[in-house]
Amino acid sequence: MMGTKRAAVTGWPVDQSRSPIIHGYWLDKLGIDGSYERIAVEPSNAEAFYRSFCDTGLTGCNVTVPHKETAALACDWLDPVALAMGAANTLWLSEDGKLCGANTDGLGFLANLDQVQPGWDSNKNSAIVLGAGGAARAIVWSLLHRGFRAVHIVNRTVEKALQLRDEFGAKTTAHGFGTFVELLGTADLLVNTTALGMTGKPPLNLDLAKLPKNTLVTDIVYVPLETELLRTARLRGNRTVNGLGMLLHQAVPGFERWFGQRPVVDQTLYDLIVTDLETSK
Repeated sequence: MMGTKRAAVTGWPVDQSRSPIIHGYWLDKLGIDGSYERIAVEPSNAEAFYRSFCDTGLTGCNVTVPHKETAALACDWLDPVALAMGAANTLWLSEDGKLCGANTDGLGFLANLDQVQPGWDSNKNSAIVLGAGGAARAIVWSLLHRGFRAVHIVNRTVEKALQLRDEFGAKTTAHGFGTFVELLGTADLLVNTTALGMTGKPPLNLDLAKLPKNTLVTDIVYVPLETELLRTARLRGNRTVNGLGMLLHQAVPGFERWFGQRPVVDQTLYDLIVTDLETSK
């Protein structure tokens, strides 16, 4: 290998990103001569940055908010998921210098559930997705890809949910927050993709009385690790999965692209990030 391969997380801001810890852990563990850094890209410079990515000296990068759509537009090639999303979170340069993009959020979401709750998808009749932003789009895609028969998209502004329904077609339905409670009774999976319940944000006030005890409840928020939604669900007997594993698993494909080895999400890495979250409160 010629020289040290460099990758980075890019976005605005990137100060709080845990990606350098994740990739740094894997570089050390696998003994790879590489580096992973933070690069803050101002929104006014984002288009120029990604369009001239081959001049940065980077092998590839992660893209975080608010640049995922801008990065996708700058790519010469997109994987089917990024193409469907119109958003890329993982970039790399091909051997002939073309900028390639993928969206690994949905795959990271599925891999987290597969690891923490094996067999969670044995019942795939009905899933409820709270929220209609970029994360919701990736998760709706992943659930349809996994074979769910019905995915109900619930959002405060029902128009945004209707837009996603129109994108994804017949297996999806759109609902406002006031009208979906009856759906809880038949849900196999309940996913929160909104920021509600995150530290510093308003709580997600949801009455889970109609939710079956065998429904899996998961939240993509990981600060706090156990949101009020997950705590309420756990105390009433539901299986729950927090959002930290999704962050770890979505990082795997990028690392493999940039550094040539597929890393493993293990307990040591999980504990490392948990410690960092606790010490940075």
